[in-house]
Amino acid sequence: MRGAGILLPVSAMPSPYGIGSFSKKTLAVIDRMAEAGQKYWQILPLGPTGYGDSPYQSFSAFAGNPYFIDLDSLAEEGLLDRESLKSVTFCDRDDDIDYLKLYLKRFTVLGEAFQKSDFEKEEAYARFEAKNAFWLEDYALFMSIKNSLGGKSWHEWPDDIRLREKDALEKWSRDNADQIRFYKFLQYEFDRQWRTVKKHANDLGIRVVGDIPIYVAPDSSDAWAEPDMFQFDEDRRPVAVAGCPPDAFSADGQLWGNPLYDWEYHKKTGFAWWKKRIEHCLELYDVVRIDHFRGFDEYYSIPYGEPTAVNGHWEKGPGMELFAALKENPKMTRSSIIAEDLGFLTDSVLRLVHDTGFPGMKVLEFAFDSRDSSNYLPHNYPENSVVYTGTHDNQTLAAWYWELNAEDRALANDYAGVNSGLTDLARNKAFIRLAMESVADTCIIPMQDYLGLGGEARMNHPSTLGGNWRWRMKEGEFTSDLAAHIRRLTRISGR
Repeated sequence: MRGAGILLPVSAMPSPYGIGSFSKKTLAVIDRMAEAGQKYWQILPLGPTGYGDSPYQSFSAFAGNPYFIDLDSLAEEGLLDRESLKSVTFCDRDDDIDYLKLYLKRFTVLGEAFQKSDFEKEEAYARFEAKNAFWLEDYALFMSIKNSLGGKSWHEWPDDIRLREKDALEKWSRDNADQIRFYKFLQYEFDRQWRTVKKHANDLGIRVVGDIPIYVAPDSSDAWAEPDMFQFDEDRRPVAVAGCPPDAFSADGQLWGNPLYDWEYHKKTGFAWWKKRIEHCLELYDVVRIDHFRGFDEYYSIPYGEPTAVNGHWEKGPGMELFAALKENPKMTRSSIIAEDLGFLTDSVLRLVHDTGFPGMKVLEFAFDSRDSSNYLPHNYPENSVVYTGTHDNQTLAAWYWELNAEDRALANDYAGVNSGLTDLARNKAFIRLAMESVADTCIIPMQDYLGLGGEARMNHPSTLGGNWRWRMKEGEFTSDLAAHIRRLTRISGR
């Protein structure tokens, strides 16, 4: 069934507290999406972020980001003082995120709420703790250790803790019980508030599209707590790590550094961890976009310690064996997964995407290459696909247009019926219309493109550290007039 949606991360929602959250302002934006006739709201990964602030490098594959906990809701519960909140400055601009200020101030405020809370007496907390015990205990312990050791990666912890010696962990848990309780409190509040936001969207007929990276972060509770799942040696150091090979854009390739899965171990367990992960995600979201889907077919393995990705090689992934196991979950349907299949794809990758039945992705910004006809041109799309003008990793549509070379811009002009004399917003509308009127079942447009914003609103520059994930939408930018325009375009596109 045809549908349309908007890509707008939670972090980018309007907020007086430095970053978007599960607030009434977010509920108001969702109301506006419904007014615009949208069926999907796509977000970025919701996990807790660390150094670099990337939602794709999270301290846990299951935990939520405490930054998204709405402070006004905590004040309504009597856990925070509203007047005290007004005195705290989390950011100097309402269209930017200052992660350093958030890190230095947010946890202090959340700590005040924790001290006033009797959350452990609530039946709802008992249910939450029991349901999530398989990851919550290790995550809370992991974060308490990390916090006490100045944020060091678990690879640098004392050996007795790093290697999870029983006596050492039990002593740590006793000596740091209050701090462990704090991290459980944060996860409980995150879960409770997020489910309210998701229900609000669902009640308006909007499905939430979540996003998960295929790999876990090197510095994560998952890697520390379950080392058998990964290609580690006896000292729990990586044997090989993830990345991408050299190509026309990067002579050295990309060295991501994520631990690689030991797929033989996962097969022996019946893919138990992956079943838990997908089940958890399909409760948090209605649809899950899996980043770097091609890694399930073949993954690029780089020997640990290499300075670049040049000396890596391809290894075979689990393929359809994994998805046959995952489909035992009745929620795991063709419409519940989006396969991020961008980039160079081999025949075997294409076959895997086809065999799973999941829709792949098409990105309009990849379409206009004057040297060759592109699979990303709208007339080449299959129905079973999701089209975007761009993603979080791409330049905004307005800035992308001016970064094209002359030949590619001429092709884009001819194809879309635009010219360089138009305003950026008018030109954006033409490109968005191309995507909306394509045969792709689903069309999702980044909010920055509807707003006609330039490069200052780009979310991420891949392979760079610092300055990313910072853009926020200002309050009032998503106007009723814009909603009416989106609704009209959605209707005439049959979405």
